[in-house]
Amino acid sequence: MTMPTSWMFPSLSIAVIYFFSCSLASTFTITNDCPYTIWPGTLAGSGTPQLTMTGFQLNSGQSVSIPSTPGWSGRIWARTGCTFDELGAGKCQTGDCGGRLECDGSGATPPTSLFEITLGTGNEKDFYDVSIVDGYNLPLVAAPRGMYGACNSTGCASNINMGCPKELQVAGGEEGGVVACKSACEAFKMDQYCCSGEFANPTTCRPSFYSAIFKRACPRAYSYAFDDGTSTFTCKANEYAIIFCPGVDGVKKPDDPMLIPPMLEQSNREVVGIVSSSNILLPLPILVFLLILKLILLNAEY
Repeated sequence: MTMPTSWMFPSLSIAVIYFFSCSLASTFTITNDCPYTIWPGTLAGSGTPQLTMTGFQLNSGQSVSIPSTPGWSGRIWARTGCTFDELGAGKCQTGDCGGRLECDGSGATPPTSLFEITLGTGNEKDFYDVSIVDGYNLPLVAAPRGMYGACNSTGCASNINMGCPKELQVAGGEEGGVVACKSACEAFKMDQYCCSGEFANPTTCRPSFYSAIFKRACPRAYSYAFDDGTSTFTCKANEYAIIFCPGVDGVKKPDDPMLIPPMLEQSNREVVGIVSSSNILLPLPILVFLLILKLILLNAEY
């Protein structure tokens, strides 16, 4: 017996919606807009698996898309001034993670600009921020794409190295220029700067002269441990664009995600490396859903 079309379409619609929800997984698209090579690193938080790439080389102008899993929590950063041998052993001037190309569970050595995120599961929102609590090495912005509800770009597009106080400067490179800016905690090892000891709460740990310098340069980024109010963002997105050096020397470009809504962004950069499985799966259920919707409308006309 032929099944009535009025029974078939709802069943198919439910299946498509279920398939769509299961296929939706956030992707991290990391782009190097610096005029030199960087070596991004990733570190998963406790209880979540490492990403498929934990450390790799990214030449100027290149992008890499890395798939994640629902509920993933961790950090993404970029290393500079690295040299590695054929076995992946070596070191970096900033952001080093245990002297290996693949960080594989090792975190970044401060000072390093960090993108931090905890992805929601199901309908739960993602929580994300850009932190310079552990110091700063590169301009970094993060922009959600394909989001649900109100979402904001965040980050630190300014070149803090250019105005870093002398006592916080990290010099390096062939010309001995400033390659990173330490946090006051790392530089002075004092509880009042580290928000530790008697200062381990938001009442006693207040912004310092040094954290205020960071905050003025990058109002949306974490500048000290309890800087939550203006620095933590929530969203539900299927992609996060993480861009290092969004403008050379901190000069914002017209397509800087800190200046335009993320939904309007389009990228024509070279994409290399791993392509997210979610990028492949997502268009399929959308097309199927639209086809079924069209069939339902055509059936209603008759």
